[in-house]
Amino acid sequence: MASDLSVILPRVLIVSRRSLRKNKFVDFVGEYHLDLIVSYGAVPVIVPRVRGVHMLLESFEPIHGVLLCEGEDIDPSLYEEAEASGLSPEELEEIKRVHASDTAIDREKDSIELSLAKLCLERNIPYLGICRGSQVLNVACGGTLYQDIDKELSKKCPEGERVAHIDYDNYDGHRHVVEVVENTPLSDWFRESLEPENKKILVNSYHHQGVKKLAQRFVPMAFAPDGLIEGFYDPDAYNPEEGKFIMGLQFHPERMRKPDSDEFDYPGCPSAYQEFVKAVIAYQKRLNSSIAVPRSLKLNHEEMEKKRKIILRSFSLAKDIYTAGNELDPIKKSELEAGAEFLESNTALSLVQENRLKQMGATVRNGNWYIRKLKLNEERERLAREVMGKMSVEQLSDLLSFYHMMGQICSEVLERKQIDMNC
Repeated sequence: MASDLSVILPRVLIVSRRSLRKNKFVDFVGEYHLDLIVSYGAVPVIVPRVRGVHMLLESFEPIHGVLLCEGEDIDPSLYEEAEASGLSPEELEEIKRVHASDTAIDREKDSIELSLAKLCLERNIPYLGICRGSQVLNVACGGTLYQDIDKELSKKCPEGERVAHIDYDNYDGHRHVVEVVENTPLSDWFRESLEPENKKILVNSYHHQGVKKLAQRFVPMAFAPDGLIEGFYDPDAYNPEEGKFIMGLQFHPERMRKPDSDEFDYPGCPSAYQEFVKAVIAYQKRLNSSIAVPRSLKLNHEEMEKKRKIILRSFSLAKDIYTAGNELDPIKKSELEAGAEFLESNTALSLVQENRLKQMGATVRNGNWYIRKLKLNEERERLAREVMGKMSVEQLSDLLSFYHMMGQICSEVLERKQIDMNC
């Protein structure tokens, strides 16, 4: 039974973060994330941040959910030009000194995570972004980021509204206030902890960047006193019971725990993970139903035997016409249709099958057409390979995602039609 759980349970992809240890790079993911995913009934699948993985993402299929979390700053060229921030070269150098561990751009991780985010948006795969993961989601949808909150946002705020979003000396214990927006998932999760006239909670955060321009499809769920968006979601893609969940949280609910304890600061802290996994499970069920083996038509043995005899009669008639060289009797023309339709619906023939059908004369009407179609397919494949060879990795990835989506839609429509036929 245990060996089957990896097949039964839904899979959540999590991209690792690279760190230097003993002069070697190691990949890791925070255990708080993994524990919560497992505890609510999904299997975390770690995608290693190594060169070339962004080209191999289809190898991680099936993907039922994606959780993206910590990491370095996103390459600013992916959302705006460097000069758009208004920061001087001196200020940019100072930011690199102050936040040395976070400003080392990791383009490979950027490529992997942006590809996964776009895949989730295309297929409506449940997505939860924590900290950097929320920024990746916003950038994937056309939003922008502050390259440094202190330099671009805090300096414009009155002294009493400035917020420390990061404390290198108090990683887990650091807290700051956020105001929760009413009638959002976040307000539902923390409702019993929010006062009627004070919709504020203390959150843990560890970031020096954040959402500057929120992508159009998203709605804010929380704000820091300095105005920074601390959480957002897509209301049109949020219904965990139906497998819909697209959300980003800038703060870290998984780390909001009491000192030296696993007890959460608020009962609502793990809700983001709980609802996310609920959506992942629902998405898996929906996906499985759409790609299930099509139900066979309800044909009894007598009906199947009748169809078989009609097709054989068609082939036999074609053979007689071929060997005798006689013209086709208009009355018998309809009898040839069954064999022709059979061939047109079964063009992927083995060499043995093709030779056998030729012996039976079944290719009298269909043979030349079939050969022409094979040659045409070969030519189309050659041209397709030639065109795709000139495409970029990103273009090929987008093309693959599009055809995967179309295949899923075709499967769903096909299943509905077969159900209608069986009713």
